Amino acid sequence: MAPLVNEPMADTRDMYMAHAALRREFRLLPGLIRSVQPGDTRRAEVVGAHAALMCAVLHGHHEGEDLLLWPRLVERGGAEAAAVVPTMEEQHHTIENHYAQATRLLGGWRSTGRGGEALADAFDELTTALEEHMALEEKVILPLAEKHLTAKEWHQLGEHGMEAVPKNVLPLVFGMAMYEGDPEVIKAVLATAPLPVRLLVPVIGRRRYAAHAKRVHGTSTPPRLGA
Repeated sequence: MAPLVNEPMADTRDMYMAHAALRREFRLLPGLIRSVQPGDTRRAEVVGAHAALMCAVLHGHHEGEDLLLWPRLVERGGAEAAAVVPTMEEQHHTIENHYAQATRLLGGWRSTGRGGEALADAFDELTTALEEHMALEEKVILPLAEKHLTAKEWHQLGEHGMEAVPKNVLPLVFGMAMYEGDPEVIKAVLATAPLPVRLLVPVIGRRRYAAHAKRVHGTSTPPRLGA
């Protein structure tokens, strides 16, 4: 079903913010894993818990696209969408295979601190596939979404991603995205939330991410993409 004529259309700027967080954290993960001394189960658990969180965020993000984005673009986007959506779906399949390999290795490494090199290699492969996918999505898919999805439908996509993350870590995940986010985009994302949420989430999110980054990365200000 096509959007109604006068409905506001999707503002996809939040996707760039989400992608920045995914790029940063997945780029840093292989190095974090390799920095853990074999047998150091305490440090392996800290880094491993972070890796598991990032995998959950990624999985929910892509599941939402599979369910709510690709079908609408194919239905409404004509030849332009038909030319690229199959590639995006194929890339999701490739990423899912790398994701499955990484998560298979992750549990054992978290509990033993052994097998870190193989795990880091798996995250290297996952990150490479993810970077290729996000670059194409930003170049082709997001402009299509702005033309063919309503703001309400785009918001549903974000809601689905949040549902994949336990509620107690949502402020952390939002803080992770805000770390390199445009203040205007952050304001737009929170625009429909109740006033207490608009006031508190940015403060709590930044604090949660700073503490998390200190624990995982050794600094509350890990390297930014543009740094």
